[in-house]
Amino acid sequence: MKNYILFICCILFVSCSEDLEETKETLQSNIDGKNIVVDNVIACAASGKNESKVSIFLYPRPGATNIQCYATATEDFDKNNYRNYTKVNASLSNVFNGYLMKFDVDFDSEKWVIVTFDEEDKTHLCNPIRLKQFTKPTEYLVDNVTIDASTQMPNFIWEDGIFLDTKIYFQVISNAQNNLLSGTYTYEKQFVYYNLDNVILNVTRDNPPELNNNTNYNFTLMGVSEDNWVNLFSEKTFTTQF
Repeated sequence: MKNYILFICCILFVSCSEDLEETKETLQSNIDGKNIVVDNVIACAASGKNESKVSIFLYPRPGATNIQCYATATEDFDKNNYRNYTKVNASLSNVFNGYLMKFDVDFDSEKWVIVTFDEEDKTHLCNPIRLKQFTKPTEYLVDNVTIDASTQMPNFIWEDGIFLDTKIYFQVISNAQNNLLSGTYTYEKQFVYYNLDNVILNVTRDNPPELNNNTNYNFTLMGVSEDNWVNLFSEKTFTTQF
């Protein structure tokens, strides 16, 4: 399930991106002699409205340090050979006030990307992310989401866009201060706050609060393909009325 994941908010795709700066450091050279754990970083990537600019998102578990990003020269390189990945020098920025983080990079070609971080004397790697900013740029939709906020447990229903290979959906409910209240993943195109019956992965750290009446909240959705590319991004503000 972690193969498909990731996260996002209203400012994700409007912030400034950095020009790509790759080094000669390879992923293989930086993990040699270390205790590594694969498929243990939740990460994905999406294009912005300028297609060359890519945001690479990750969930930094509490205690994660030394967060790094590595990329192949093009998408034609073997994604499973860590010698093909060189370190990308790009700064990190916060998403949902630091609950998530992201690298913003201006890539000149499609690539494979791997994000790593250190935790408890181990180096953790995400599954390879296939960038598709030119061939399948992320689609931004609003009208595909229907929200029923007439109860304390709002119901969210959505439809896919033009891309039909989405495997998993990530939903975030946040407040007006952009604080993440809940972060969940479903295979289904539906979620009820805060009902976990159809949730397959939950990154909500604390028990989410009950929603207040007559209050504005934000719903953020990502539809993610099997190779961790964000096909669909939707964001919609709603007001509770119960």
